[in-house]
Amino acid sequence: MANVKDNSTPVIQVRDLVKRFDGRAVLDGVNLEVFPGEMLVIMGGSGCGKSTLLRNLIGSMVPEEGVVEIFGQNTLVMDEPELDEIRKRFGILFQSGALFNSMTVGENVALPLKEHTDLDDETIDIMVKIKLEQVGLRQAEDLMPSEISGGMKKRAGLARAVALDPEILFYDEPSAGLDPVTSAEIDYLMMDLAKKLGVASVVVTHEMDSAFRIADRMIMLDKGKVLMAAKREEFETIRDGKPTGDDTKDLIRQFLRGDSEGPITRRRQAGGYEEDILHAAGAR
Repeated sequence: MANVKDNSTPVIQVRDLVKRFDGRAVLDGVNLEVFPGEMLVIMGGSGCGKSTLLRNLIGSMVPEEGVVEIFGQNTLVMDEPELDEIRKRFGILFQSGALFNSMTVGENVALPLKEHTDLDDETIDIMVKIKLEQVGLRQAEDLMPSEISGGMKKRAGLARAVALDPEILFYDEPSAGLDPVTSAEIDYLMMDLAKKLGVASVVVTHEMDSAFRIADRMIMLDKGKVLMAAKREEFETIRDGKPTGDDTKDLIRQFLRGDSEGPITRRRQAGGYEEDILHAAGAR
């Protein structure tokens, strides 16, 4: 696990964040902090708002209310050139890897270096080999995305995400579509990079095995609200304990365990199912 300093200044701070679609609050007063070197996992059921939250953090969506500060700067008042400067300091691994199919793996990794630095081609070539080596993929440099597996695409996407030596890494469902062994390999690679590079990591996932393997801290969302933000060990205590009669804790417990009975099930049976579906549609 990454070493987390309790007295560190947050690299990301979110306060009272609200995002609406068609009048429906998909994010409803979200607050969170991310500290240097830690791995924060954001989790919750489909439609809870976790992907929308990620998009607001990286600046691809603009909320109706609240503050998003990255490196102490409010990104919501920045123009596009100012946002671009902030974005150079973080990397993103998208769910699919998001490689350009017309480029080789090496060319994909080289792209941010060519776009955002003045390095010569020879230096960029060396950097590409270093980044691919970091993710165990140097042998695939000259292959096309169509010639590599899903797990290799995730690794290539991660090599591109760290090309500019970011201070923050964002992960959107990094285990999606992978078999359990490959998923575990990606998890350990993420943890290894966090330790070696000292980056803060924000991981959006609904894969509980992965979440508990990698997290320093965890946040659980439900209907756009933060139900709980705590260290991984506190979530483990709830997961492994017995029902308490507290609806919030029991809802978290049911989600973490994947149980078929509990507050989530009762809410749907009581008529909240339609509301859940509408919320999920809004969250996209």
